[in-house]
Formats: sequence, structure tokens, C-alpha cells
Amino acid sequence: MPPTSPSLIASLMPRLLGLILFAAMLAPSAARADGPLDCHLSFNMQGWSVFYKTAEGEGVVTCSNGERLPVRITSRGGGITFGKSRIEHGRGEFSGIYNIRDVLGGYAAAEAHAGAGKSSKAQVVTKGSVSLALTGTGSGWDIGVSVGNFVLSER
Repeated sequence: MPPTSPSLIASLMPRLLGLILFAAMLAPSAARADGPLDCHLSFNMQGWSVFYKTAEGEGVVTCSNGERLPVRITSRGGGITFGKSRIEHGRGEFSGIYNIRDVLGGYAAAEAHAGAGKSSKAQVVTKGSVSLALTGTGSGWDIGVSVGNFVLSER
């Protein structure tokens, strides 16, 4: 019987499929073997609020593996909030990132804020196991409490 007979191939098929499934299970863990990436966001944004809060901006995510991702930022929410503000040279630090594209998507955001003239801001937003700590300085005036979302999308 030649080595390529149908019965030999049929007998090897379950082993081959088992080997392929085993390799597929190892692939995601191999991609994460190096641990989480160190990723940062540099951004500028501006917005306003009168009960409804809205802000938009742009930024760039850079990671320790050399990857860069230009992003669009939108933030929407509501509450007892009034004002107008601009943040320039804002900074964000991610945790829980294994692939630069993990930064994309909607984050839950809640904040209490008050400021007039030059002010600074710090906030943490979350998306599942990913967190983003934001800091920035800027100008404007605002006061209130709001709940909403913070969305990063690819530019």
C-alpha cells in the first residue's frame, strides 16, 4: 500500500486536526507573551456644555513597540454642567493594551469639574480591562457634574 493511500490519510486526519487546533490555541498567548504595551496619547480638544456636554479633538497614540495611530476624539454626555473649554497638549496613559488597536472604541466617563481662566484637568476613563488616565491644561470656564462617553476612532 503506497503511503498516500486514502486509508492512511483518513487515519492521520484526526491527529492533524488536533495539532492545528492546539497551535491555534497557542497563537493568542504567543502574541501576548511580551506583556502589555506602554502606550500614550497626545491630544488637543475643545468643547462646550449646557446640560448636554460635547467635545471633539485629535491626537496620536504611540506605543513602546514603535507603533503610532492617529485618532479622532469625541466626548458626549449630560448632567448638570455649563461651560466652554479648550485643552492643548493633553496627555493620556493607557493600561491593559496588548495591541495598539485595543485603544479604539468607547470608554465610560464621569466627572465633576469647575474652572475659570487657565485650568488643569485629570480624568480616568475605562473600557473593559483597558483604562486611560487623562491630564491636560487649557483655558475656558466650566462647572458641573456629567456622565457620558469618551470615544477614540482611527483618523
